[in-house]
Amino acid sequence: MSAAATPLFHLALPVTDLDQTRRFYLDTLGCTTGREAPRWLDLNFFGHQITLHLVDSLGTDAHNEVDGDAVPTRHFGVILSPDAWATLVTRLQGANCEFLLEPRTRFAGKTAEQSTLFIRDPSGNALEFKSFASLDQVFSSD
Repeated sequence: MSAAATPLFHLALPVTDLDQTRRFYLDTLGCTTGREAPRWLDLNFFGHQITLHLVDSLGTDAHNEVDGDAVPTRHFGVILSPDAWATLVTRLQGANCEFLLEPRTRFAGKTAEQSTLFIRDPSGNALEFKSFASLDQVFSSD
């Protein structure tokens, strides 16, 4: 068995409308499809595997304060290069995507300074996209 040089994550998400959510991930975010069945779909999410599972209903989200924002505790995302993050912001704005938290700089002036934004997919799953000037900052405690 061979392993990837960089480990990939796999995340399964509940969705209430598989077709609408598929269009969001493909058309709005630019993901590509993998395997699929009538009630689930694998996606290439920036090099990682996301599986969308059709469910009849979803629960509610709790929030925590992070640098002055009410951040959904249940969320996932990806860390992009600064250029890729800026390109995604432009793409989301062009698609008239509604931001849960507008693109901004968080922890300004600190080692952990980052660009961040939150959106929701059509099933209400919160996604965070962030960027650091250097990947050395990702696990900074400052």
